[in-house]
Amino acid sequence: MPDLPPPNVLEHIVDVHCHPTDAPSISLESMARLHITICAMSTMESDQQRVRDLALAHPTKVVPCFGYHPWFTYQISIHPHSSKDDHYRRLFLQAASPSSDHVAILEKLLPSLPEPTPLADILSDLRRNLEAFPEAMLGEVGLDRVFRVPFDYYAGPRQLTPFVVPLDHQLAILEAQLDLAAELGRNVSFHSVKSQLATVDLLARMQTKHRERWSHINIDLHSCGMSPQTWRDIEKRHPNVYLSLSTVINSRSPNHRALIAACSPDRLLVESDYNNVDRCAEQTWDMIKTVADVRGWPLETEWIDGLEEKDWGTVRRLEKNWHAFKAGNMSTSSTSRRSREK
Repeated sequence: MPDLPPPNVLEHIVDVHCHPTDAPSISLESMARLHITICAMSTMESDQQRVRDLALAHPTKVVPCFGYHPWFTYQISIHPHSSKDDHYRRLFLQAASPSSDHVAILEKLLPSLPEPTPLADILSDLRRNLEAFPEAMLGEVGLDRVFRVPFDYYAGPRQLTPFVVPLDHQLAILEAQLDLAAELGRNVSFHSVKSQLATVDLLARMQTKHRERWSHINIDLHSCGMSPQTWRDIEKRHPNVYLSLSTVINSRSPNHRALIAACSPDRLLVESDYNNVDRCAEQTWDMIKTVADVRGWPLETEWIDGLEEKDWGTVRRLEKNWHAFKAGNMSTSSTSRRSREK
């Protein structure tokens, strides 16, 4: 058994990013054993309903998150197309004279590719799910410049094609989803891999485009792999952006400890980024222990009510951050409004 704190401590922990519906099934026993709160991400068209069902079955333990991950945006069409073949050729054979190898690989891949779904249909379904759950977040969405489309996503090991999803295609779909989040006032779980500059530019563009509405929502850069300096720049410019880290992704690099040290203590969150609900608590607890070690905060082994803030441990500090994140960034917008009125 993992070395976890007692349930009265676990119930104050929030795993702000995980993928339980990626597993073939989730047993009732597993959910009964779950003492933490999990933010369950969707990523593609097929798992939006699975996240919805999990949240309906376990409303006190699951925060549903609806959205379309950059890995699967090639399955969404943003331009009129005459056929499936036309859509994927436009996406993957963008060069004026594509190589014969790439043409042959696409011919091999095409039969397994789904019919592309129009972006308008995706947004309609996304709106319906977000409106059905007032606490739901937009997620997982974002940008990824290294993912290559596999021949079979579910095969192991995956055989990869040379095709990546063009950044302009990812951005068009991402911005449409962020527009909806700003309209509905929903927080965002954001994936950014090898896309630091594009992410920085996007955050600035959304801030300018949506202004007050954008300031009302919070954005979590999940399993953040940015440099500490880039993070400090983002933190300074965007009071509504938070940072969360996971052991499974971030511990591959010592950079995550530098990020924890660089981050403002009230912008830190933790996650598992795991697809097995039985492992979410222990994976999140591992990252909490790392945060405690880097920041020099005590670690709760029991829950004591009525502590003064100077005596708070890591779990209590992170819980406060989660509640601030969940509530949105209304205080910042109110302060800005008062400044303008003066």
